[in-house]
Amino acid sequence: MSEEGVRLQKVMAQAGIGSRRYCEELIVQGRVEVNGRVVTTLGSRARPGDVITVDGRRIGAAEDPVYLLLNKPVGFLSTVSDPRGRRTVLDLVGPTTTRLYPVGRLDYDSSGLLILSNDGEFTHLLTHPRHEVPKTYVATVEGRPGEGALRQLRSGVRLEDGVTWPARVRVIGSSADQTVLEIEIHEGRNRQVRRMCEAVGYPVLRLMRSKIGFLTLKGIEEPGRYRPLIQEEVGRLAGLAHGRDSGGPSRAGRRGATPR
Repeated sequence: MSEEGVRLQKVMAQAGIGSRRYCEELIVQGRVEVNGRVVTTLGSRARPGDVITVDGRRIGAAEDPVYLLLNKPVGFLSTVSDPRGRRTVLDLVGPTTTRLYPVGRLDYDSSGLLILSNDGEFTHLLTHPRHEVPKTYVATVEGRPGEGALRQLRSGVRLEDGVTWPARVRVIGSSADQTVLEIEIHEGRNRQVRRMCEAVGYPVLRLMRSKIGFLTLKGIEEPGRYRPLIQEEVGRLAGLAHGRDSGGPSRAGRRGATPR
């Protein structure tokens, strides 16, 4: 950290508190203190030797980064905890000394690939709207979408929060009353694939995320299984977020580690 300091939310994210967006929320809510004084201004900077606390607990130095690829089953929340006591994706990993956070979300009724990490910068990179990495879903929908509906999905669907970016869509299976679609999107709106399909008249019955960028379910095909991402995979994901497909390590992924 330089004498001029580093933005407070960035220091918090590097210490494993969460994504920069989440850390900004904590600051605005008045839950962060620097040297005993509550800080609520997002432009605040932390300098060497500053004592930073969140909810009264002092944050330590940045932890070794951890990146896990999980096959999320249906019936688990993509959150750290739930006030209603429902199971979360962290229950699948078990107790660790490293605080992990979901990188993005999959809704309760969906399954498939989800990344868990303690690297706030990496989380911000992969989830910020400017850097969305392509994600591929297998959606089983009700009915038999015609060419008109498929064309809508491919060109953009008008939702209450705006028109979606064009998606890649292909039919990979069908029966008398159901169709299986493979849908690739680059955005990260809440329940986006479900809302897109419902908007064109074909509600989703089952939804599974099959790819995040180049990552697939290979090796973790059984729901609930997970594996660490290797250094090259983390670097390549960061490259995708920056608009390039780089196989080399990035600033976000100089090391890969498993929970301790």
